Amino acid sequence: MAQVLVLGGGMCGLTTALLLARDGHQITVVERDPAEPPPAAQAWQAWQRPGVNQFRLSHFMLPRWRAEMDRELPEVLHELEAVGGLRMNLLSILPASQRGPWRDGDDRFETVTARRPVLEAALAIAAATAGVTIRRGVTVTGLLTDPAVAGPVPRITGVLAADGPTLRADLVVDCAGRRSALPAWLHAVGAREPVEEREDCGFVYYGRHYQTRTGTLPEGRASLLQRYESMSILTLPADNGTWSVTLVTSSRDRAMRGLRDPARWDAALALYPLAAHWRDGEPITGVEALAGIEDRYRSFMVDGDPVATGIVAVGDAWACTNPSLGRGATLGLLHAGGLRDVLRETGTDDHDKLVRRFHEWTTTAVEPLYRATLWFDRHRLAELDADTAGRPYQSDDPGWAFSLAMFAAGRTDPDIARAYQSLMAVLATPDELLAEPGLAEKVITLGGHAPNYPLPGPRRGELLAAIGG
Repeated sequence: MAQVLVLGGGMCGLTTALLLARDGHQITVVERDPAEPPPAAQAWQAWQRPGVNQFRLSHFMLPRWRAEMDRELPEVLHELEAVGGLRMNLLSILPASQRGPWRDGDDRFETVTARRPVLEAALAIAAATAGVTIRRGVTVTGLLTDPAVAGPVPRITGVLAADGPTLRADLVVDCAGRRSALPAWLHAVGAREPVEEREDCGFVYYGRHYQTRTGTLPEGRASLLQRYESMSILTLPADNGTWSVTLVTSSRDRAMRGLRDPARWDAALALYPLAAHWRDGEPITGVEALAGIEDRYRSFMVDGDPVATGIVAVGDAWACTNPSLGRGATLGLLHAGGLRDVLRETGTDDHDKLVRRFHEWTTTAVEPLYRATLWFDRHRLAELDADTAGRPYQSDDPGWAFSLAMFAAGRTDPDIARAYQSLMAVLATPDELLAEPGLAEKVITLGGHAPNYPLPGPRRGELLAAIGG
């Protein structure tokens, strides 16, 4: 049984704490934001989390997240539903003509989702009942090391907090998210800096939340993520009769910056027949804009050796992506589960073996999901930039052409619709889908010659006229 210190009390940190506590470890979570979570029913209005810049922006939990939580932490789902979390099936968003009759196995597309404050409040309640100690209002400023360990690979034994207190542990788990300062802390104690890759922060998100006026949510007419010329649209059901709509554009598309204005945002959404009816509710926010979210990856192994022992990074502290595909919470949960499994195998006494084995597991199990998300981001951003320039996007990547064909073919074929939803829900990989007999041939036949943007919507000139761009 180990003393484990988890940095960050957000969704990834609380999930990691719960998984490790179930294995008998003593867990202390330290969180910079001081406010205690209110009752979940009040979380949306009352809870301030300045350390999480997307705290009140659109969130959606994927079916893979739900499946893992059902298996690992079902009590969290029970708590989430008790406070109004929405249990739904992704296929229910699709028109009946697109999904066809319900089939055995379609329950794999089921999820439980809510707005971020409600999700985090439910996790905090579950963590408290599991015996996890949460210390809020603690700002970590650096790392503690074992003076008996000489050489270029320091052994981390805890953290230093603002105003002088020290917190010691057998293992420090960084779940501080995309803003984690871990590389700077490692540098300050003489460790080599991790290998870091950064991608252009190329998307802007213009989101708005609604409350039902009728007691029901808007009907589904297309997938949750819809691709159009010059923008994507996310329509995301949430808890207690609420939902969000987000318009996603390229940050280089200056003409779209008028979407910050609610009237222009509303005029734009009205042009899309498969999404316009999601305005039919009571707005509970203005238009919240979010930009500058980067794709970033860190490797804590350099030239075959760890940069430090006694510390690992999980979730966004390790690798983070733009949130268009909504995979962050799912990757964080999978990553936390992997850490739990590696700890079962290695324990914490062999510090070098632990970080090496966790790096190997991460590289094999979750890095491919990060790379696939990065691949999509690169192509979609290039496509949006081509739209801005008034030219078609040309790519030599056959994988991108196949993904577009699958999106189009899924509108008419129930088998392909399920394959596409499996991919988006992180229930299957592209290689697994391609291995299904006859699927690739059907995708090419039905979607290979479809227009680049098969959903009904405005051309760029009409969109710009509506928003005054």
